[in-house]
Amino acid sequence: MQRLSPLDAMFLHQDSPTVPRQVASLVILEPGDHPLDYERLLHVIDERIDLVPRYRQVPRDVPGALGTPVWLDDENFDISLHVRRSALPRPGTTNALHELVGRLIARRLDLDRPLWELYLIEGLAGGRVALLFKAHQALVDGSETVDLAQVLLEETARERDIPHEEWTPRAEPPALGLVLDTIGRNLRRPGEALRVTELNLGRLARKLPVIGADAQGTQSVLSTDLSRHRRFASLAVDLDDFRRIREEHGGTVNDVILACVAGGIRGWMLTRAEPVSAKTSFRAMVPMSVVAEDGLPTSLGSKVRGHLLSLPVGESNPVVRLHQDSYALRDHRETGSAVAANKLASLPGFATSTFHAVGARVAESETGRGHQIVITNVPGPQEPLYLAGAELAEVYPCIPLSGRRAVSIGVTSYNSKVFFGIVADRDAVPDVNVLAQCIDDARVELVESVDGRRGRAPRGRQRPVKG
Repeated sequence: MQRLSPLDAMFLHQDSPTVPRQVASLVILEPGDHPLDYERLLHVIDERIDLVPRYRQVPRDVPGALGTPVWLDDENFDISLHVRRSALPRPGTTNALHELVGRLIARRLDLDRPLWELYLIEGLAGGRVALLFKAHQALVDGSETVDLAQVLLEETARERDIPHEEWTPRAEPPALGLVLDTIGRNLRRPGEALRVTELNLGRLARKLPVIGADAQGTQSVLSTDLSRHRRFASLAVDLDDFRRIREEHGGTVNDVILACVAGGIRGWMLTRAEPVSAKTSFRAMVPMSVVAEDGLPTSLGSKVRGHLLSLPVGESNPVVRLHQDSYALRDHRETGSAVAANKLASLPGFATSTFHAVGARVAESETGRGHQIVITNVPGPQEPLYLAGAELAEVYPCIPLSGRRAVSIGVTSYNSKVFFGIVADRDAVPDVNVLAQCIDDARVELVESVDGRRGRAPRGRQRPVKG
């Protein structure tokens, strides 16, 4: 019997209608010779779910809140309640897909069932299908549990033969036994017991009215009181553009991506007639992968730390923006603990969704540092991956919103492309598609600085869903 860590328990207890604590990823599959259908998807997941046993477990509270909840087998587990079907109206446009994804990522998971869902989205143009993976932040920690995509993706179209045994849930322990076990654990681990007490006090404090404080806080283009609804936008561009910019101006591909985000936010603010001065900046939490003390990668190849970066949104020169971002991240690289992108992407069984989930956890655990936006960037493999024999064409992270942060951005490089997934509060950011376009405009500016000409560089786009 395993328990939730204090951090996982915090994620579970802070889940609310306006802040659903779940990380998602959207993948689009090519139709191929045998398009993925619902029955085939159920079969593949049923074969592989033994590899991630927590996907059949639910968190149960300890009587009296004496300790963190425990993971117990769901005696009524029904895979069809977690793997669901949806479809787009014809002609299956990108805008329709974005609208559906925005609705689905805003929908809370049922906390009385295992904390995940997977949607098969049909009706995309060109015969493609999409999969939307959703997992609670208390579920995927990158150590005990990985994202479901981790065990579904293959390096070839030929599927592995995975031994499968019939699953029988273990009976739930009696309440008295659970209490006695928790008391014994608290005596053995007083530090953990103290954290549980702090967690319970925090839960109580959140239920009390705030007296003499401004509950609304400071409003800004990236800060708002979150609604129950979300918007989603995506952008897909060539990885080679970022490499060319890096080779010309120095730094890393990650530096270039962050410079494009800073320039995109600047352009987006100008379209909204928001005030932008030379000193305008936003604090971004950028989770970074590091190696362990022995020089070897830790669980899933990475130990992730939060790096606080000031995005130079007020800087009008795109090359200067890039140099400012690169300089700000230089200390991380010079420590010698940074994990090279090619090493990270080549790890066995690598799935970018797991690392985005870990990055989002790290960013949330460091909320006290006062960041205004979370940006996760995970390098993926540069060779095609497959799911149930279907080639994965595109992958977009969906990083959750929390606090008063109105926008989050996840970035993944895969198979010679860079994919941006942008999640935004529906009320505060009705023009999230404009933000995506402005990020691409910032990329174009940097490409033009390399080409040394003012002609337009090839544009990325909010990828149309077509064959």
